[in-house]
Amino acid sequence: MQLFTNLFPLKEKRITAEVCVHHLHFTADDYTQFGNLIKCNPAIKEKSHKEALWKALLDDRLDIIATDHAPHTWDEKQQPYLQAPAGIPLVQHSLYILLQAYKEGRISLEKIVEKACHAPAICFEVEKRGYVQEGYFADAVLVNLHQNYTVSKENILHKCAWSPFEGHIFPACIEKTIVNGNIVYDNGIFDEGTKGSRLSFTRA
Repeated sequence: MQLFTNLFPLKEKRITAEVCVHHLHFTADDYTQFGNLIKCNPAIKEKSHKEALWKALLDDRLDIIATDHAPHTWDEKQQPYLQAPAGIPLVQHSLYILLQAYKEGRISLEKIVEKACHAPAICFEVEKRGYVQEGYFADAVLVNLHQNYTVSKENILHKCAWSPFEGHIFPACIEKTIVNGNIVYDNGIFDEGTKGSRLSFTRA
């Protein structure tokens, strides 16, 4: 963490840093339960590392929250440790992880939006994304903070069909996802007729 700074705004930084959601959630103590399912690179380490990452995220030395989504198959992850690939399928449950952290008092909703939406748009100079703002693409997620969500085999959407969060109860529920102004997910129902579009950038 000593390599990174919070002395000036993200848009002025020449060296930036991100943290993945699994490093904010798991610790080395979880290997006993999950084994290779949470093997990743960089590896999940002791609780002190997790706490250092949280501290650096909240004081803006770490700029972005990322997922590093890696949907290896179940059979691949069941190999001996040295042969099993590193990586975790995370994109479906990344916001759930952050909402749980919010409920635990670790992070505000505003900070989640800043680090997961605003900061990537600023860092990579993505045009008209990352903000709810007139003239921007309408990308949004509607969340019910008063309803739990249990991860099960039936509601896992990753093509690899597994998640280390199977059986986990998150204290919030994603109800709708809007992309380019179109509702593409509505309480378990997808609209496959509307696709995303290529990103454009403001940088030269």
